[in-house]
Amino acid sequence: MDRKHYTTSQFAQKAAVTARTLRFYDKVGLLSPSEYTEAGHRLYSDEDLWSLQQILALKLLGFSLQEIKVCLQKNPEHLQKALVMQKAMLREKRNQLDAVLRVIEKAEGLLKRNQRDWESILIDVIQVMHTEQDKAWVKKYLTEEQQQKLAEISQKSYSPETAQKLAVWGENWTEEDQQRASQQWDAVFAELRRLVAERKDPTSVEGQALAKQHSELIKQLTRGDADVEAGVKQWWKNYEELPLEEKPFPMYHFSKEEKAFLQKALVYYKRSNGMQCSQN
Repeated sequence: MDRKHYTTSQFAQKAAVTARTLRFYDKVGLLSPSEYTEAGHRLYSDEDLWSLQQILALKLLGFSLQEIKVCLQKNPEHLQKALVMQKAMLREKRNQLDAVLRVIEKAEGLLKRNQRDWESILIDVIQVMHTEQDKAWVKKYLTEEQQQKLAEISQKSYSPETAQKLAVWGENWTEEDQQRASQQWDAVFAELRRLVAERKDPTSVEGQALAKQHSELIKQLTRGDADVEAGVKQWWKNYEELPLEEKPFPMYHFSKEEKAFLQKALVYYKRSNGMQCSQN
């Protein structure tokens, strides 16, 4: 028996979505129709409805369209891992909202009893909300899994005193700071790959310009603190030892040639500028 097919409008009505949504999903490669008419019109099947239901469920859980696309292309084990991660993120968000609600409810109780110290409670409300707002931008750049992996690497790399120092420095770190730093480091690594691909000499003008830029970014990060600098070097060592699939930033994975080029460029730069050289 032939499978039943639906036009875009029929399928949209059956799935309780708009035809515009279906056209968009098709455009981005998330859900394409099973067949097309001779005139080029989309035709959807009941199997497509099951796929759409999965998409809508994952979207409801907070997955981005790109994440959903990856989940649907992978095997069920990958989807299960993604769901576990998303569940952990939702639980964290629920805990954050519960904290805000508890403070608000406490303030409401004081107001009903006409107690005048409610002002201090309202300050607590503002502080809690402000803290959660400050944390929110981090999730635009790092998944819960990435944050956890970074925390594990940092714990192995920094002493408690150095970690505390970095935590204090990071209190005023804004999204704009993160965007600027990411752009600067991306530029350094892109230039590194270009120079290696073009077989440039690490001691050349271009190689030394790269070394200077890298050194200045490290100086900004460590603020010239020897303990922090040692921790950063250990951090990168621990990061490089991770299997590629466990690295939170797989794009920051370098070949032996790229590592050797950067190391030689930095050693030459430091010697040329009378700086103490140390091996990573």
